[in-house]
Amino acid sequence: MNKIFFIFSLLYSLILFSQNGIEKDPPFNIKTISFTVNNNNVIPFFKLGESFELRFDDLYGDEADYYYTITQYNYDWSGLSDLAKVEYLNGMDNQRIITYENSFNTLQLYSHYKQVFPNRFNQITKSGNYMITVLNDEGEIVFSRRFIIYEEQVSIGLLVRRARDFDSLDGKQNIEMTINYGDRVLQNPIQNVKVTIFQNGNWKNSISNIKPQYTLGSELIYRYNKETQFWAGNETYSIDNKIIRATNNTVAKVTSGDNIYNTYLYINTPRKKLPYTYFPDINGNFFIQNANAANPQIEADYSWIYFGLNTSNLFDKDIYIVGMFNNYALTDENKMEFNKISNMYEKAILLKQGFTNYQYVITDKSGKIDYENAIDGNFFQTENNYTTIVYYRGNNERYDRVIGIANTNSEVIRN
Repeated sequence: MNKIFFIFSLLYSLILFSQNGIEKDPPFNIKTISFTVNNNNVIPFFKLGESFELRFDDLYGDEADYYYTITQYNYDWSGLSDLAKVEYLNGMDNQRIITYENSFNTLQLYSHYKQVFPNRFNQITKSGNYMITVLNDEGEIVFSRRFIIYEEQVSIGLLVRRARDFDSLDGKQNIEMTINYGDRVLQNPIQNVKVTIFQNGNWKNSISNIKPQYTLGSELIYRYNKETQFWAGNETYSIDNKIIRATNNTVAKVTSGDNIYNTYLYINTPRKKLPYTYFPDINGNFFIQNANAANPQIEADYSWIYFGLNTSNLFDKDIYIVGMFNNYALTDENKMEFNKISNMYEKAILLKQGFTNYQYVITDKSGKIDYENAIDGNFFQTENNYTTIVYYRGNNERYDRVIGIANTNSEVIRN
């Protein structure tokens, strides 16, 4: 009866939540969700057949049972693909995550979970957009994450240029690209080829559904002035607490209280009106590290990180602290509060130790991000990574396959 109840609850949850490709943010006890390759946190774009892992921590530390499902979506995440699961998944999902360890020698107890793909229970057989959904033993969705499986069937050329319109000349970066499909036969490529461009792997400001301006032989040419522009932003801030009790040029003070560390960062001041200064970062990424431990995945501790932003009250705007560490989520857990006594924005977030990039974003009350008026400004010199994903669906095909991927960096930006 328990198995029947679980299956019924699972089906209900998936029918209710999986029709659109919106990710579900985790509850407070689930932390440090990441896709990894060779123990390094990566943007979740994987070659078909390549091995990767999903990792996360449960702060309850009670070795709870978690299950996962894998679902394929169309290119713009607006709905499920037309394929049955058996057509893109060899084997069965709805599997329990059986690889987990408890934290060792840490003040904050947690259980660390790891799921490898492909595995002996299932293998993804088609490229495309996918969502992995993690559920508890009652069939309730705990969180979900997007990822992309790609093939390499076309060659892609990318070029980063400064914006061409005067109003955004100093604050935007423009992506030009060519897609060469060579001898491969593509039916009506102007209509059937779709592209999505990512800046630093962030889903929230990606650009999709751009048609080529023209074709040249077997090449599709994209040389837009505005349609492929991104606000350049500024270099991200960093937290370095690999040695959790030490101060450095990012950490001002560390205390231990209530059986957990408290890490106070130096107060940030908006850089919007300051000259651009290059400062190396990892473009919003993070990695887990305890300099005094052999296995940081279970020996890295958690700490309350205290952020401070010295700016006046914006009243009708909200400020969030985001990065890959929290999937750029605009949730209450990441929203700063204005302190009338200190006259600045403050927030404490529980983070696993290591090296973490973060940034501040402004939103209106509806949650729309104001990239143009970014707290730290927009500078065309900012070093950003750009990734283009190329989709193709033939006239008689029932899913959007990913036939190419390319990466470039704005360090080679041209006028």
